[in-house]
Amino acid sequence: MKIIAGLGNPGKEYEKTKHNVGFMFIDALAKKLSAGVWQERFNGSLATAMIGAEKVLLLKPMTYMNLSGNAVAPALNWYKISPADLIVVHDDMDLPAGMIRIRVKGSSGGHNGIKSIISCIKSSEFIHVRIGIGRPLPNWKVNDHVLSKFSDEDQNAVEKAFDTLIPAVECIITESVDKAMNKYNPRKEKKKTVRNALSEAKCDE
Repeated sequence: MKIIAGLGNPGKEYEKTKHNVGFMFIDALAKKLSAGVWQERFNGSLATAMIGAEKVLLLKPMTYMNLSGNAVAPALNWYKISPADLIVVHDDMDLPAGMIRIRVKGSSGGHNGIKSIISCIKSSEFIHVRIGIGRPLPNWKVNDHVLSKFSDEDQNAVEKAFDTLIPAVECIITESVDKAMNKYNPRKEKKKTVRNALSEAKCDE
């Protein structure tokens, strides 16, 4: 059994804001998987689904972002699930809007929801699924940025990212996180060395 937790803030005023891409992804995944009825449990909203032969629990903490661990930790403890079987989906300002990145473990990177989860479960050894929301505009505060809604262009980029991220999460469950990272993480462009640049120049002569 796995838990897939998407982070966000409850309430109408926060719907479709950048900080809620975790909620948005979980809703898209639940629809794709034809998940069961949402129930109020563990300080959150919980639904069950199947990915391949594996039962998964979809969790949206209703604690507000900064206390996300108060929902994730009780769910892990109740089902006796190890951090390694936890997948957390959250927004990331260091990635352009719509870019995704999967990591096996990592620090909070300044994200208060992740910081809360690490503190409550006493581990960072869970799978981080990051969805880019881009950097704040000039003179914008971080809170203004994460609590604002996406532009139409960025909204389209995020929705397109979900189309990639759903099979990526399915790959994590049915195959392995390493396979998912190799297949779905963006690839870095290799920097040209001086030797390669000279070789290319000679070929062009």
